[in-house]
Amino acid sequence: MSTVVEVEQLRKSYGAVEAVRDVSFSVAAGEIFGLIGPNGAGKTTTVECLLGLRRADGGCLSVLGLDPARETHALRRRVGCQLQESALPDRMRVWEALDLFASLAPGRSDWRALMSDWGLADKRDAPFAALSGGQRQRLFVALALVNDPEVVFLDEMAEGLDPAGRRTARELLRALRERGTTVVLVTHDMDEAEQLCDRVAVIAAGRVVALDTVAALVGRYGRATRVRFGAAGVDLNGLERVPHVDRVEVAGNVVAIEGTGPVLAYVAAELVRRGTVPDDLRLERDTLEDVFLSLTQPELEPGAEA
Repeated sequence: MSTVVEVEQLRKSYGAVEAVRDVSFSVAAGEIFGLIGPNGAGKTTTVECLLGLRRADGGCLSVLGLDPARETHALRRRVGCQLQESALPDRMRVWEALDLFASLAPGRSDWRALMSDWGLADKRDAPFAALSGGQRQRLFVALALVNDPEVVFLDEMAEGLDPAGRRTARELLRALRERGTTVVLVTHDMDEAEQLCDRVAVIAAGRVVALDTVAALVGRYGRATRVRFGAAGVDLNGLERVPHVDRVEVAGNVVAIEGTGPVLAYVAAELVRRGTVPDDLRLERDTLEDVFLSLTQPELEPGAEA
């Protein structure tokens, strides 16, 4: 699969503040690639350098084989972007904004279909100033897609969207990927990244501290899988010898079993063999959010020194 975004040792400073330091990653064609990290980690600065909105202090950047700093005009005809800080004239109506952006795009999409897809049809004639935060966000995403981009950069796409809006946005992004569009998604929403992204780069203090699929990151940095159930009436003798079980702990009336692989299946089978099936048997795994916190805020890990 070809690479459409390439970042090698990107550096960017604002005065004495080094916002991005030696960031490197690549994005494959047709991929949804996530950039996650704390506020001020350098995610938005990285995207702005890739779009030619800021000039990098060092490193090599390429988007669709183009240098964002030298070939900005050619690049913007082929990419779309929705940034955190965006605005339109207060009196500009939704349809006017979409029609204007479409008129500037050589291979434009049907802006009326985009307006409908992103839930703006009933706000067609509403001025920008009258839109809610979520409606503005949906409009900016639609504007980012109106030129039918090969690569689209979305910075906090779901900010301000209600649960129904977030679900619709995710479905539309999946459909976008199916059509071959590459998506670079900057987000604080770990659930969004976990559901959508093929790979994720975790950025902290201007550096990439981890990069892989969500499953691989959870497997590498997450804690062991845990099986929990109520202890009342359960024979616990010898459960530590069940395959894939590493440790058995009892806290009050709750049994916590740590293990690896298909530990739930083996524990459940053993409990059935012993003639008991707890109705609260459940599996707990670390999520991307747990991994994110352990990589970016290690002082929050149990037992770690502050």
